[in-house]
Amino acid sequence: MERLINESASSTTVSELCAEYRANNQITKDEYELYHVKRGLRNRDGTGVMAGLTHVCNVHGYLISDGVKIPDSGRLTYRSMNVVDIINGCRAEGRFGFEEVVWLLIFGKLPDERQYNRICQLLYENRELPEYFPEDVIMKNPSRDVMNKLARAVLTLYSYDDDPDDLSLENNMRQSISLIARMPAIMTYAYQVKRRHYDKQTMFFHPFEPQHKTAEAILNALREDRQFTHEEAQLLDLCMVLHAEHGGGNNSTFTTRVLSSAQTDIYSTIAAAIGSLKGFRHGGANHKVRQMMTDIMQNVQHWDSDDEVENYLERILRREVGDKSGLIYGIGHAIYTLSDPRAVELKKQARSLAAKTGYADQFALYERIERLAPDAFHKVTGNEKVVCANVDFYSGLVYEMLGIPEDLYTPMFAVSRISGWCAHRIEELTTGGRIIRPAYRALPTGQTYIPLKDRHYDAKSVL
Repeated sequence: MERLINESASSTTVSELCAEYRANNQITKDEYELYHVKRGLRNRDGTGVMAGLTHVCNVHGYLISDGVKIPDSGRLTYRSMNVVDIINGCRAEGRFGFEEVVWLLIFGKLPDERQYNRICQLLYENRELPEYFPEDVIMKNPSRDVMNKLARAVLTLYSYDDDPDDLSLENNMRQSISLIARMPAIMTYAYQVKRRHYDKQTMFFHPFEPQHKTAEAILNALREDRQFTHEEAQLLDLCMVLHAEHGGGNNSTFTTRVLSSAQTDIYSTIAAAIGSLKGFRHGGANHKVRQMMTDIMQNVQHWDSDDEVENYLERILRREVGDKSGLIYGIGHAIYTLSDPRAVELKKQARSLAAKTGYADQFALYERIERLAPDAFHKVTGNEKVVCANVDFYSGLVYEMLGIPEDLYTPMFAVSRISGWCAHRIEELTTGGRIIRPAYRALPTGQTYIPLKDRHYDAKSVL
């Protein structure tokens, strides 16, 4: 941008433009308080503003008693079913869970055996991308960031749909199944092209196998020798089940509902949701956790020392080390207080794999940080908020143990969460009925229009 501006006006710089903006655009915290604005659609106690109703999912992390927020163990329910019960049920019967969760989230009931087999078959039948799509859309336009490519590819699929703007339930059901099925293919193609173009490594493309469930199809596509164990596939499937949905209020799902309420097409809607999930305050946090952990492992000499680890965490919070953000990534959540059930399940299932894959010491360090971080947070910030490890804290380690490259940590989140996005889109289209439009109060600046020839500003003004 700066190069283009300098070509058209050599005396103008981006820094001067930014200074001009800052001089004329300030909204203080006091003004937000004065007008009782609920920033981030949050109430004063941190709870979310009620913006809609849903059957799809509920996220529980605290109780309210006499107007006081009381910390509680976290629970995540899909269609009123505890996600832990779903996971345990699938494991007891030796099945993969993601396909079952796709059916449950969209249709509202657990599938019977015929329906389960049908959704598995439908996802396989729709997994292949349109003819020449990989060559024309993905390979010819590589991206350093796979999330960016996911959004672009989904948006481009609009042009391959014979009826992209039909908002009927039938058409959205067709489109939803197709997009859920195709997301793993887009992700793995985009990653292979990124490896070839930017990392100068060999790319490879494996055909999809009809007997593979979604987690198996992803591992099959990412491993050059196509070899993986059933335990590995089950752990990846667990990650997908836990990431599949998280209520209507999370940023990307709310984005989905906002765009759906405007009655735009599904491709524009899902592309926008992917853009939201990419953000470091949302799905991109798992990438930040991995960067933080790399920094900690390089700078803490004794990983088994509580004192050394806690001291470094305090330095992170004081913005002395790490990325200087003052954040311990993966610790704390908008809803969960005492525990995030997703993190609890990931840690439980990852423990045995860590011992088998040489990650026992790293796993122990993660556990130590999870235990010490709340006290470090309270000590440095003085904030008594109850915090716990969230799903992003352990998901990166699990992906690393499975050989999933860091480039795909957040894309894997999107490949899983699209099931929830589609469920919420269909619900918004069929039950919402009004375009989502919250209010913003305009602040007066005391300005009136002045003819151009009469505009004489202070000589100190920038530009």
